[in-house]
Amino acid sequence: MTGTLEFHGRGIVPGVVEAEALVTSETISGFGGIDVATGTVIEPRHELFGVCFTGKVLVFPGAKGSSGWSGFFQSTRLLGTAPAAFVFNVMTTKAALGAIVTRIPTVVGAAPDPVSTIRTGDLVRVDGDRGIVTVLSR
Repeated sequence: MTGTLEFHGRGIVPGVVEAEALVTSETISGFGGIDVATGTVIEPRHELFGVCFTGKVLVFPGAKGSSGWSGFFQSTRLLGTAPAAFVFNVMTTKAALGAIVTRIPTVVGAAPDPVSTIRTGDLVRVDGDRGIVTVLSR
């Protein structure tokens, strides 16, 4: 990779983390869509079915489903299976609350679109203080 890819959005949970990206073009369901004990997507027919998000920067369009989304992601924090950070496009109350209770750096609404630009396996820095996501290496 030549040059640096940088995305500017809005930080909603402070903190800075560097970790490997896990990208999906599909929204994620918390209730019934993730296994909190293993940090794995278990939603049938989801493109990340069976993939573990623990310690990764989860890059996704947003949350779907019920208000249980936040409770399930909070449980991943309590069990040590949470993602390292969230980067998502569409702000909803369930996604915002989920990010806050999970207590991981979160950037929302970044441009250019991180879901279509960041690749799974990229090393990224999420700066929830400044609302900046940077691809460090591919």
